[in-house]
Amino acid sequence: MPVSTTPQGLPVWRRRTTRAQWLQYLAWLAGVSLFLLCWKMISDNTMWVFVEDAGRQGADLISRMTPPEWSYANVLWKPMWDTINIATLGTALGIMMAFPVAFLAARNTTPHPLVRSLALMVIVSSRSINSLIWAMLLVTILGPGVLAGIIAIALRSIGFVGKLLYEAIEEIHPTPVEAISATGASRLQVMNYGVLPQVMPAFAGISVYRWDINIRESTVLGLVGAGGIGLQLNASINSLAWDQVSVIFIMIFATVLVSEWISARVRHAII
Repeated sequence: MPVSTTPQGLPVWRRRTTRAQWLQYLAWLAGVSLFLLCWKMISDNTMWVFVEDAGRQGADLISRMTPPEWSYANVLWKPMWDTINIATLGTALGIMMAFPVAFLAARNTTPHPLVRSLALMVIVSSRSINSLIWAMLLVTILGPGVLAGIIAIALRSIGFVGKLLYEAIEEIHPTPVEAISATGASRLQVMNYGVLPQVMPAFAGISVYRWDINIRESTVLGLVGAGGIGLQLNASINSLAWDQVSVIFIMIFATVLVSEWISARVRHAII
């Protein structure tokens, strides 16, 4: 039986109704049935012979990846620098586009409900398509190279930054805005002195966090021809040069660790 408390903190026991009890049973039954159905579909489409042999295959692959071919690292500095540039420039471009979109999407700053709907559509469209898919489309349009990767990261970043920023705008304290409006300030002045000071710390933290995410995402864009270290990764895998692949993995791991440290330090300094 569920229990609630009185304002004095005393427990009050209440019995579930028969209808509520049956609804709970049916909910559990539906959940278990859905789980079993999904498990059956996965099991029917899984070749368990390969699963049973996965341990041996994994050990064989690891043995091919060791020891790493450390001399190959000299070839990777330029692609890794391209990867960092893709993430940084793509993040900056995405932030520039997401900033006005967020103000148009927030209820308390949008000029019109129709404009808000269009801004939300832009945010949802950006968030619904993965950066790898954006890169595939852009490589087809622009050709392979770093430019396609930068734009792919930017288009993906619009939805992330725009959504978190417009939610931060909607959660601002209304008192400063009302006080500045009462002085007869224009709409632009209200935005500049009443809204921006409250959302800028959140905006800075969101931007740095997105850059940290984009460092990770940009490492795989080369798999579809969008530049960066992913091109070298794809070439090494295709040639079965697993000792080179291990060097690439180690370099990506080290880069992500450094970006995580920088992101944490910057967020701590800002917030």
